[in-house]
Amino acid sequence: MSRFDHSLVRIADWDRRLTERANRASAYRGVRCCFSVISRLGDGVFWYSLMALLVLTEGAAALRPVLHMIVVGLACTALYKWLKALTSRPRPYCHNERIMLFVAPLDQYSFPSGHTLHAVSFTLLAVYYYPVLAWALIPFACLVALSRLVLGLHYPSDVLAGMLIGASVASLSISLLG
Repeated sequence: MSRFDHSLVRIADWDRRLTERANRASAYRGVRCCFSVISRLGDGVFWYSLMALLVLTEGAAALRPVLHMIVVGLACTALYKWLKALTSRPRPYCHNERIMLFVAPLDQYSFPSGHTLHAVSFTLLAVYYYPVLAWALIPFACLVALSRLVLGLHYPSDVLAGMLIGASVASLSISLLG
């Protein structure tokens, strides 16, 4: 086995072990319910509500930030759907009977985590325009990312990829549009 192959095996083992460990927390009903709600909010409800709230409270001044978020959201959706189709990585519960699924996935594949990708990109954009929101948005984005592991929907590498892609798209858009 080559060094590269050995590294891939180690990463896959790390992914599996961390996913199992995080998913065990869902054995507690309160944890499972809390992360189910966070995950459902991360489907888009939270972000659309934030955009609407910004327009309602800030008026015309919020149009540029909200349009920026919408453009980035659309770009991120196209990118993550393309990556999911390209990689076709099965979700953790499909290959590991120790991982319990607690909420229905929005699509079939695991890589990358779209919830995390959007949470990171929207958080970075909102905080860029409204730094005062950091205290609420950063913890929420972290909880969305963690929810994907706890609920058995993603591997840590899916979540890390989502974070990196979301941060990259948001940062690039800020440098171009901000």
